[in-house]
Amino acid sequence: MSGTPFEKPGAEYLALVNDEGQYSVWPAAADVPAGWRVDLAAAPRQAVLDHIDRHWTDARPASLRAADGQPGQ
Repeated sequence: MSGTPFEKPGAEYLALVNDEGQYSVWPAAADVPAGWRVDLAAAPRQAVLDHIDRHWTDARPASLRAADGQPGQ
């Protein structure tokens, strides 16, 4: 079984973020999808997860936070 590129042991990943301040773990070997940008360069999966945990403290989209009168990330 080949598995998913999102959980390959020893692979490197990126932390991506979109304009709404939402984060994603992404395989470093894959092209970054449109609408996303790299927030953390290639790193082990756990380092990417830790980065996202530190920076994505409010899962609501930035547009919803703004509508609630709260600053975006």
